[in-house]
Amino acid sequence: MFPLRDTIPSSRVPVVTIGIIIVNALVFLSELGTSTCGVENIFYHWGVVPCYFTGTCHGRLRTPCGFLPVPGQANYFTLLSSIFLHGGWMHIIGNMWSLWIFGDNVEDRMGRIGFLGFYLLSGLAAGVLHIVFNRASHVPTVGASGAIAGVMGAYLLLFPRATVITLVPIFIFLQTVELPAVVFLGLWFLMNLWSGLGSLAAHTQAGGVAWWAHIGGFLVGVFWALPLRRREDRRRQWYNGEYYNRW
Repeated sequence: MFPLRDTIPSSRVPVVTIGIIIVNALVFLSELGTSTCGVENIFYHWGVVPCYFTGTCHGRLRTPCGFLPVPGQANYFTLLSSIFLHGGWMHIIGNMWSLWIFGDNVEDRMGRIGFLGFYLLSGLAAGVLHIVFNRASHVPTVGASGAIAGVMGAYLLLFPRATVITLVPIFIFLQTVELPAVVFLGLWFLMNLWSGLGSLAAHTQAGGVAWWAHIGGFLVGVFWALPLRRREDRRRQWYNGEYYNRW
């Protein structure tokens, strides 16, 4: 499934969402001007390498471009810097497209400063959960998908009645289907959870999709949006006269 757009227009220009997209694009363009081994070094220095945090890698790491020394201590700033790095065109386009679809509405509800803090916290939490479930991995993890998963989790709670226009493969054809946001985002989360549990069963340490980063970010988004959703429900009840009628 690939989301094309949602049915909820934003009430104002999503300045923070656009700014995040621009920063990610500029960082990616700077990667394109670097050699393959140069980009790899950037990922190892500014991406999340779980064994740096857990102390399970020692001496030097063997990489396709040679050996890299293991730092004496983990750089916790990489939990944030990693969410602005991407491994290829499809990686950044898919992430930024999803952020554009869901981010504007969530920014509307949270406000610009609140949304920026929420986005960064979601990315940080995603990195932490990835480390917890991949303690011995020496593969650097990069990408904004964990932070964007947080935005999607918040969207699920704040806009449960929205519709997502989705591109769905049916046999050999691609069809556009209107799916309720609850269905689209619920299926997305379940597929990530299933894959994350499968990766644990397989005991894999290879590079690939950081399933647990997605799961962690999504859960942060749900719990962060929960108080906001409750306040909106109480306000709606007030305007509908429910509090007045209780008297």
